[in-house]
Amino acid sequence: MGVPVKAGTTQKPEIESDLTLVERLRHGDTIALEQLMARYTDRVYRLAHGITGNAADAEEVVQDVFLTVFRKIHTFEGRAALGSWIYRVTTNAALIKRRGRRADREIPLEPSLPAFLPDGHRAGDPAFLMADWSQNPEASLLSQETREILRRGISALPDRYRAVLVLRDVEGLSNEEVAEAVGESVPCVKSRLHRARMALREKLSAHLRPPLCPHPQGIPCPAAGV
Repeated sequence: MGVPVKAGTTQKPEIESDLTLVERLRHGDTIALEQLMARYTDRVYRLAHGITGNAADAEEVVQDVFLTVFRKIHTFEGRAALGSWIYRVTTNAALIKRRGRRADREIPLEPSLPAFLPDGHRAGDPAFLMADWSQNPEASLLSQETREILRRGISALPDRYRAVLVLRDVEGLSNEEVAEAVGESVPCVKSRLHRARMALREKLSAHLRPPLCPHPQGIPCPAAGV
């Protein structure tokens, strides 16, 4: 006889833990692999697409990742969460795919970063200093043009900066989880993340800054009606 169920209640199947699925997979259980894929495919695809910038490449990375998981599950020692291990496998696979597709040499990050004067003030266009993102309506910040500029900015980042930014700001991992995924120290992750964000801010500031009036010093025009 089955276990009686109280009226008005329903039974939910118990969700197996990652470690249980890992043990099953180590014994060659392909159903366990299917369950892991159902659990992690969306996250693997998002990360792969964020790093490669290409849907077709991201789909190939997903296949590569779960083939690696199946073949190398015995190397997973369980000291970190399974998700962190899968993120690391995905990051490596996506970076390899990106490097294989890229025909040109990687552009260094430094030219995209702001320059500062000896007194500590920012050098360059004064409009950058006066740009205030909070004054831009949400529709502008989320416009298709802005999203495309952001996508191109992320795509132009050097590989390791790009991976850290996507893991931290797109996937929402902690600095410690990102460090585990990319195989770097937490201080290194924080440094790369800060520099990657500065480079992206430069690109977005140039797009969102106020229009310049015909003034010798390029002073931004006052807002309409002011």
